[in-house]
Amino acid sequence: MRVRLPVRKAILQRKTYEAPAEGRLKKMRLDFNENTSGCGPAVLRALRKLTPEQVAMYPEYAAPTRRIAAYFGIAEHELLLTNGGDDALRVFFDAFVEPSSHVLICEPTFPMYRYYAEIAGARIETLRYGSEMEFPLDEFVAALRKKPAVAFIANPNNPTGTLLPLADIQKILLAAASTVVVIDEAYAEFSGVTVLPWIRKYPNLFVTRTFSKAAGLAGLRLGAAMACRESLALLRRAMPPFPVNVAALAAAEAALQERSSIRNYVKQTREIREWFAGELARLGVRTFLSAGNFLLANFGVQGPALFKKLASQGILVRERSKDIGPGFVRISIGTAAEMKRLVNVIQNEIRPTFRQGRN
Repeated sequence: MRVRLPVRKAILQRKTYEAPAEGRLKKMRLDFNENTSGCGPAVLRALRKLTPEQVAMYPEYAAPTRRIAAYFGIAEHELLLTNGGDDALRVFFDAFVEPSSHVLICEPTFPMYRYYAEIAGARIETLRYGSEMEFPLDEFVAALRKKPAVAFIANPNNPTGTLLPLADIQKILLAAASTVVVIDEAYAEFSGVTVLPWIRKYPNLFVTRTFSKAAGLAGLRLGAAMACRESLALLRRAMPPFPVNVAALAAAEAALQERSSIRNYVKQTREIREWFAGELARLGVRTFLSAGNFLLANFGVQGPALFKKLASQGILVRERSKDIGPGFVRISIGTAAEMKRLVNVIQNEIRPTFRQGRN
């Protein structure tokens, strides 16, 4: 039966976003930048303590917001909790973007910026990272003279791993007086770099974070948007009254009480990332400096066949041939055992000439 519905033009003009994979639980998950060692034990204990009454009632946010804000070093009125990091990004479009508004992004980057911009019917101006995955600072600053409604920057950037220095972000903020600047710090725990202390200095600065990566809570969906009190109040107007569920709140509080688990995971991930980059270099594989819990690599012409071989062995990686080029792949940093297994498979599959750097 054919149904005619009054669907928006922007929806008809775009494809449905499909999650890249299902059935991942028993596989080696190096494709979504998750914490593959899992959440800390305190999180599971907190979830087990939830009572039937807590599950049956709407969540209360005052106490969790106060504690999470303290963790970030800000005031509770400077923090807005959201249903995952994706929801933190969506609310900027609800609050600041009209149909045909101008939105500025730099690709390749997190695809949800473009996803929400297309749904909103925005005009998307796209710059590109360079061949060395460097951020085009001068071009970005020049584009801000056109006064886009919102500009999005992932720092560190996914999938390139690029980390924009604080001095460069300050140049952007000084040039963006008429633009909402969103700094997406989903991987800030791994880079150690944040602009959060600047939110009271720059009223157009918004920072987003997620509990999906370092805290290992991707399955519970908890994110955050942060800004000065007056600016964040505008975002609150675009939010529903109960965006975050009680299990996510309990898990986040428990994770922050057991910060040693997060610190240890971050430390180990950094060490494994550097080891893995060295192993790929030894095999003649080009990698790019990363400040996240992942690594971008170029396997050249042998890449597509290798990625299929990995998938056949239950090893999931994120191929980036469509948005960067053939042979490019983003590989999440898993446990030491997982990464050693991956190196062994790669070593056995790529040709000797490749390992000598003559691909």
